[in-house]
Amino acid sequence: MIKTLNINPGLKSSPIGLLPLDWVVKTVGEAYEICNNLRLPISEEERNKIKGEYPYYGPTKIQDYINEYRLEGTYALIGEDGDHFLKWKELPMALLVKGRFNVNNHAHIILGKENLTEWFFYFFNHRELTPHLTRQGAGRYKLSKGSLSKILCALPPLPEQKEITHVLGLMDSAIKANNQLIALKELQKKWLMQNLLTGKKRLNGFGGSIEYHKLNLYIKEVSERNKDTKFTRVLSVTNSRGFINQDEQFDRFIASDDASNYKIVKRGQYAYNPSRVNVGSLDLLRNFDEGILSPMYVVFEADKLKINTDFLYYQLKSSWFTRHIPMFVQGSVRDSLSFDGLCGMKFFIPHLQEQVAIAEVLQSADKEIQLLKDKTERLREQKKGLM
Repeated sequence: MIKTLNINPGLKSSPIGLLPLDWVVKTVGEAYEICNNLRLPISEEERNKIKGEYPYYGPTKIQDYINEYRLEGTYALIGEDGDHFLKWKELPMALLVKGRFNVNNHAHIILGKENLTEWFFYFFNHRELTPHLTRQGAGRYKLSKGSLSKILCALPPLPEQKEITHVLGLMDSAIKANNQLIALKELQKKWLMQNLLTGKKRLNGFGGSIEYHKLNLYIKEVSERNKDTKFTRVLSVTNSRGFINQDEQFDRFIASDDASNYKIVKRGQYAYNPSRVNVGSLDLLRNFDEGILSPMYVVFEADKLKINTDFLYYQLKSSWFTRHIPMFVQGSVRDSLSFDGLCGMKFFIPHLQEQVAIAEVLQSADKEIQLLKDKTERLREQKKGLM
């Protein structure tokens, strides 16, 4: 038996799906004014001569600040060209800009006529635009003014546009405020690391002389190989996410067919890429029991009777460590930090009890930041549901 689709009596069919009866569908060109005549194409060299207070926007962000402006008021921007169109699920496709500013010639400038400019911003913020794009050269995509003007958009009556954009604006304000709090907490954590991990500040109950010791007294290299190919989980160490499955980084396995020479890394051990440790490709394995790494990685572990594992992790993630890496690298093509080079580096390493206390303070800061990030993600999901 074939079932017929029952359309809600309060909805109607449209070229872009079911809509409320009082909503209309128009092209961008019909509903909005595309003000590209107000763009200000100017080279970086020229901008350096007229630095000032007014933002100079590209399609996705502020590119510079100059001493003049062409636009004043509320406008929406949407890219004319670029590869960001392919990341529409992660990146906003439109910007909402208020005040006095400028726009380069890589973004379209949108102004509402009988419709709110804010409505354009929310409607196109995370909308796929690839069907309307053309290709420029090998991989650059272009949304021409003609193509943009023909894109269809749904438009509620103006009072409803105002109510909807008001609610979404409140969500944006909540997300912004939470992100500002995250930034503040991250600055506080940075201050704690700079002071507690160097001995400049001591926690209550701890004192004494500030002594720096070479790491060779506290760590040893681990070179256990996957000879019987017992382990199959191939890991990578990234600068942003730490240990991850290799296919998460490359969308495919790039490990050798013969993984018998790969290094085994176990929970509680550290690993780093010698050529990328300067950008943070170092981590402590906590999210897997074990895995295997390309032979290029350095794997090592801490002597837990002398140094706290988490304390050492924070030392190796500190700005002090990053700043001092160039003094211990070697290599003519790409500077590389060997295990011997790491062992030769000196750190502030107090008694074990103080190490544990410092690590606990920094772990509390991390947990607080993660809770705020989780809140931001929940707010974004709520906004997405509303939209």
